[in-house]
Amino acid sequence: MSHTHRARLINPRLGTYFGIFASAFTGLVLMLLIVEQLGVSEPTLGLLMWLGPLALFGAIGAASYTREPLDYFASGRRVPAVYNGVSLAITAMGATGIVSLTGAFFVVGFDALCIVIGGLAGFVVMAVLLAPFFRKFGAFTVPSYLGRRFGSRALRVLAAVLLTAPMLLVVAAELRIGAYAAAWLSGHTALAMPALVIALALSLAAGGMRSLTWVNVAQAIAAILALAVPVAIVAVFVTNTPVPQLSHGPLLRSLLKIEAQQGLPIIVPAMLGFELPGEGLQQMAKRFTSPFGLVGPGGFVVATLSVLAGVAASPWLLPRVATAPSVYEARKSLGWATFMFGFIMLTVSSVAVFMRDAVMDIVTVEGSTQVPEWLARLVAIGHAEIESRSTRLAATGISIERDAVLFALPSVLGMPSVMTQMALAGAVAAALAGAGAATVAIGNVLAEDVFNGLSWEPVPPVARLWVGRLSLGIALGLGWLIAAMAPTDPLRLMIWAFAITGSAAFPVLVLSIWWKRCNAFGAIAGLATGFAVAVLAIVAGEAKWIEIDSALAAMFGVPVSILATIVVGLATPSPNRHVLELVRDIRVPGGEIIQDRETRLVRLKQRTKS
Repeated sequence: MSHTHRARLINPRLGTYFGIFASAFTGLVLMLLIVEQLGVSEPTLGLLMWLGPLALFGAIGAASYTREPLDYFASGRRVPAVYNGVSLAITAMGATGIVSLTGAFFVVGFDALCIVIGGLAGFVVMAVLLAPFFRKFGAFTVPSYLGRRFGSRALRVLAAVLLTAPMLLVVAAELRIGAYAAAWLSGHTALAMPALVIALALSLAAGGMRSLTWVNVAQAIAAILALAVPVAIVAVFVTNTPVPQLSHGPLLRSLLKIEAQQGLPIIVPAMLGFELPGEGLQQMAKRFTSPFGLVGPGGFVVATLSVLAGVAASPWLLPRVATAPSVYEARKSLGWATFMFGFIMLTVSSVAVFMRDAVMDIVTVEGSTQVPEWLARLVAIGHAEIESRSTRLAATGISIERDAVLFALPSVLGMPSVMTQMALAGAVAAALAGAGAATVAIGNVLAEDVFNGLSWEPVPPVARLWVGRLSLGIALGLGWLIAAMAPTDPLRLMIWAFAITGSAAFPVLVLSIWWKRCNAFGAIAGLATGFAVAVLAIVAGEAKWIEIDSALAAMFGVPVSILATIVVGLATPSPNRHVLELVRDIRVPGGEIIQDRETRLVRLKQRTKS
């Protein structure tokens, strides 16, 4: 077996390139801070902060142009673990996870942890149960893996159709939250979403997965800097420590006393209650550290497991492990992803704590009814509301838009407006990362499993690339259409996507690796029933036909999918010898990539015939 030296696979200048990007982004922020002091108007600053990073992302995407299918669909299988992990962390929940979860923590505190715990556990489960074996197989998409694993074209096409639905929900959620941040940043509400769609098309079409990988790393750098820098500055002023992820804990002691004085309730929910805050103005609903208020104990567990299954089996995340140089690097990628995701979510929770502390500072001033400048500004632009029933302000009388909490923090200490704009630019970058990952995954599924899915024969490279780029455009157009026509809360769209993915794909993927008796009939039954039951549960929950919230749809979908896969698999003929040998091969991490070996043998057979 031949080995390629690692230095030939991985570009040693990647650190230099992304160091230059980080310097350019930082230089842009510093330049705008200077010109703001010189009197440049805020709309002009916002426009520059919006267009500058977009131009950098577009340049990186265009520079990643490729004519090789392996580069287009798998980034040449030479993405180092740390870069792959950063990309996975930022695309797992995108701007929805950063912006909406910040507001959710601010409103309900502890209850929002179910999403964070589920995401972290999902990466761990992916690393242990799925990623090494998916990397050994080497498929570009989840439907391609399922079709080749079971030798079924029908399963391949069915999986492509069904798994496209949750990915479209992710694209719609990210476009909506990105358009919200872009409209605030630029002042052009009508042009925000079309501009994001154009930016995605320009940055992804040239290189597909290769462009996505390197653009995602740049977007992750921008998003993490924009998220971490303002809250670190606030932490220095409030706690004298520039590590908000660790220093916000002591604030909770004083915060608990003030919350009790202000009469914030301790709510006793139903066992399966689940009510995370939606879009729009929200009051602080409960005490921050009080567990199980709007989310009941059962709902917390079910939501955590739903997100876990959705993240572990997500068809827009799992194929990213195929871009790693080896199975070992794929495992390391998931380790880095878990670390970076945890860092982002800790920062998000610290932002919520500091914002709560800022609001409590207002309401605890004796005899004061003066509204601070930062809150008055939020009220003036419609992102906050004050209800004063007496001569004093109360915590329950202040409402802040859920998705505005993250962007309001820099103005609490009177920072320059550029700091708020940097946070908005980071949210746009995260939205582009999340939407881009799902869009490329949909495009690859359409190209590989729908247009070319009825044949196992390899398509000529030129035709394959053109079909891939055309499919990418179709995927982006469909996501834009759903985002424009179905104005639903982005956080709920993301939770639905995880519920559907976990119900349909997670049981089948796990059983396809760890149960040799699993056959194509069982996989089709599990995929179809899990998807159908999850969708019906979402519709029934939204229509109030059942008492269970639609976000908990996976509690019905996952067990039904497991049961259908096992029962139908046992009731139908067992897999043939070739399939059993393929399963044994998948379970051995070393050796040649299975898909590459099959493609090589098919081409060799074609040459022999010719």
